[in-house]
Amino acid sequence: MPLRYFLPLYLIAYVFAAFFWRSHVVRKRTGINPVVFKGTDDAHDFIGRIFKLLFALVVVVVLAYSLSPEIYQYFVPVRWLESIWLKRLGVASLLLSLGWTVLAQAQMGESWRIGIDSERRTPLVQAGVFRLSRNPIFLGMMLTLLGLFLVIPNALTLLAFVTGVVMIQIQVRLEEEFLTRTHGEEYVQYRRRVRRWV
Repeated sequence: MPLRYFLPLYLIAYVFAAFFWRSHVVRKRTGINPVVFKGTDDAHDFIGRIFKLLFALVVVVVLAYSLSPEIYQYFVPVRWLESIWLKRLGVASLLLSLGWTVLAQAQMGESWRIGIDSERRTPLVQAGVFRLSRNPIFLGMMLTLLGLFLVIPNALTLLAFVTGVVMIQIQVRLEEEFLTRTHGEEYVQYRRRVRRWV
């Protein structure tokens, strides 16, 4: 399948599987909205706004690449990175990250949230892929952004990758502080056993 068709379909599948479907499942089972960004001016909600902007940026780049090569040229493609092997590696990264993210979300079950839920205490998930990584969903997100850059290397996908990694690093540290306060010694022991990424 040509990349100009694959990328929009992948984006739709990723958003549906990783965000809408999992949010629907958690809300249906618990009655709780798992999206907990509130729009305040604190660091946590600021990061949430940056994630939304990054998502919008990715959508614009993918649509331009797929629908308008003339507009895409303005995104400063990095021609020397446009090799078939890097594109194949990028597609593999995208597919792997989607499967990994969906699996990690399923294993989180009703504990899954988008953001830090300071109002409800959820169980600390330590099974499945969480035995390999304390942050498998964020790891999957970084792999997605890297895969997108390898498939269509340009200034904006590089910006999305670098900014995404920085924001994820900050968000993870905010979540670690929250989990330490919430779960105490249980989380401390978990941190000693399992690495932050892999």
